[in-house]
Amino acid sequence: MDVVSRTWTWLATGSHWSGPDGVWHRLAEHLQLTVVCLALSCAIALPLAVVLGHTGRGGALAVNLSNAGRAVPTFAVLVLLTLGPLGTYDSWPTIIALVLFAIPPLLTNAYVGMREVDRDVVEAARGMGMSGRQVIGRVELPLAMPLVMTGVRSAAVQVVATVSIAAIVGGGGLGRIITAGFRLTDTPQVVAGAVLVAALALVVEGAFVLLERRLGRRRRGAAGADRISDASATADTAPTAGRAA
Repeated sequence: MDVVSRTWTWLATGSHWSGPDGVWHRLAEHLQLTVVCLALSCAIALPLAVVLGHTGRGGALAVNLSNAGRAVPTFAVLVLLTLGPLGTYDSWPTIIALVLFAIPPLLTNAYVGMREVDRDVVEAARGMGMSGRQVIGRVELPLAMPLVMTGVRSAAVQVVATVSIAAIVGGGGLGRIITAGFRLTDTPQVVAGAVLVAALALVVEGAFVLLERRLGRRRRGAAGADRISDASATADTAPTAGRAA
């Protein structure tokens, strides 16, 4: 209980939140690294997964290789990149290590989502004269979106939690609070840093859950509008057909 109360005291001290080493500054660094890494991961993994899922060629191999990469510790990759030629390029070793870490859930979920789309629906879309891009944009991707968003959420939470290791090689983020606490043998500061990282991960998780629900309601609303439109079109054509008869 003494550690808990001292941790609360540390968090409640205003001086710990301001300045270049304060919580707000470290939080901004943490979020900046997270956004950059997640954006790069999405830019690499999602288009690749969509193409592989659409064609059905080479996707299983790509997913297996990507998942095999999870066995390599992110910390080990970060250390190797830092000690190599890239170590002189500021935050790039951290960014590359975290991008490699975030790609597997993005690639796997997006690919599986694309492949689980009903093939009869895809063939019907092609039969209507849709091009490959139209099939992806209007049929496959909207139906795969729930799994795609699940992959993005998983990657985002993992990156938020793992950005902390950047502090070990001199990077920014909330991990600097933890490493500084170890250096000063300040247990409350170490615990406070860990609590802040965990809280941020939970906030990001909750934000993506809310986003997924909102997108789900939009999709259901759009589907309902399409059904009403189809029903109206059918009702309009029925009297015309009757008069023609």
